[in-house]
Amino acid sequence: MLLLFLLKMKKTRARGKKGNDGIENKQLTKECSGSTLLVAVVFIIPCAVANNIATLLVCRAIDGIAFSAPMTLVGGTLADLWRNEERGVPMAAFSAAPFLGPAIGPLVGGFLSDASGWRWLYWLQLILAAIVWILITFTVPETYAPTILARRARKLRKDTGDASHVTEQDLDLRPFSERLAIFLIRPFQLLFGELIVFLISIYMSVLYGLLYMFFVAFPIVYQGGKGWSSGKTGLMFIPVAVGVVCSAVCSPLVNRHYVGLVRRHNGRPPAEVRLIPMMASCWFIPIGLFIFAWTSYPELSWAGPAMGGFPVGFGFIFLYNSANNYLVDSYQHQAASALAAKTFLRSFWGAAVVLFTEQMYDRMGDQWASTFLAFLSLLCCAIPFLFWRYGARIRARSKYAYGGDDDDKAAAAEATESASDDVELGKKTSRRPSHGVIRDGTEHEDDDLRRAMSYVSNP
Repeated sequence: MLLLFLLKMKKTRARGKKGNDGIENKQLTKECSGSTLLVAVVFIIPCAVANNIATLLVCRAIDGIAFSAPMTLVGGTLADLWRNEERGVPMAAFSAAPFLGPAIGPLVGGFLSDASGWRWLYWLQLILAAIVWILITFTVPETYAPTILARRARKLRKDTGDASHVTEQDLDLRPFSERLAIFLIRPFQLLFGELIVFLISIYMSVLYGLLYMFFVAFPIVYQGGKGWSSGKTGLMFIPVAVGVVCSAVCSPLVNRHYVGLVRRHNGRPPAEVRLIPMMASCWFIPIGLFIFAWTSYPELSWAGPAMGGFPVGFGFIFLYNSANNYLVDSYQHQAASALAAKTFLRSFWGAAVVLFTEQMYDRMGDQWASTFLAFLSLLCCAIPFLFWRYGARIRARSKYAYGGDDDDKAAAAEATESASDDVELGKKTSRRPSHGVIRDGTEHEDDDLRRAMSYVSNP
């Protein structure tokens, strides 16, 4: 069931992450999150009352599809709401959630299932999901700037009767099916055609796989090796959760360091500065796994493997947060598709590892199986150092990566067009700039307009 849930999330994420990459979405962020969460809430109920495995499998698969949409939209939403130097802390909170939930889940779920039965796991999930759905539906506004502008243009056309108030999206005459096809394949173009996206996705997939291997490894060590109950075994996930929380708490310090680098680079730091926390924290994962591996003998104290979870949880968030920020900064106009590509591979691997983890531990033994994972994570430590040295060159040769001077070129082009229009018309008038945003006839542009100019379609 975990396999189906993750696999369906993987497939849907790759197809759904297009709201911030150029398709006119008409409140895609809010409507898509709200509607899919409602579907997820509804299909939790059959899981709670199921009397056969088929019902559980089908409804879990549907929930995997439904829960994927909010996860895929958050990265682009954060890029909409915060500038680069402000995005560190919100991205840290977003990065912590996928790891904090699985760390706390076994703790709560173990005792709850022992006390009230497994059905209450779904009833509790239903309550929490319903609360989140209410909050998103009634408190989250639309954040995608071109959609906000499209609404303004539509309102101006209606109020004034002047059909000249248009946005770039209004002038895109391609059929919706053609535009949709472009953005359905965009994540795969980035995944297999962009070295940065591919290797970062590989790294995050390894980490995601390790997280779900913990779901299997901890019960093997504590229930199989020490004869503990599921509730007591769930307590051993506390150090992982504490590590996740500690890294999230440290995120403001990391963000403060990044803000200093922004000032040092006159507001235009290279995307590679996002790799500094990754290069420092990548070592925590293999260290924690080595501790977990060689303290997992049944005759040794329970504390050893549990304490190995702390550096793993601590390193996870710094790595994951840095990876998200690096992809967003490197592929700003294609940020959602880059994150979708990473999520596709990550979820695929997370779904796959649960199929063979138990067999791997049976054949290799608890210690050597965990050691193998430690060496695998150690090998991946080379990836951030590779991009620290060569990332700028790779981005410079990329078709989709953000070069850093794109906004300057756009502003210069707009200023040139503005001057020529003013000379030709002899006065300031309402006009549409080169990026398709609208102006109201004054010299003032609000934040939505400026932001939209940096989020134009880049197919």
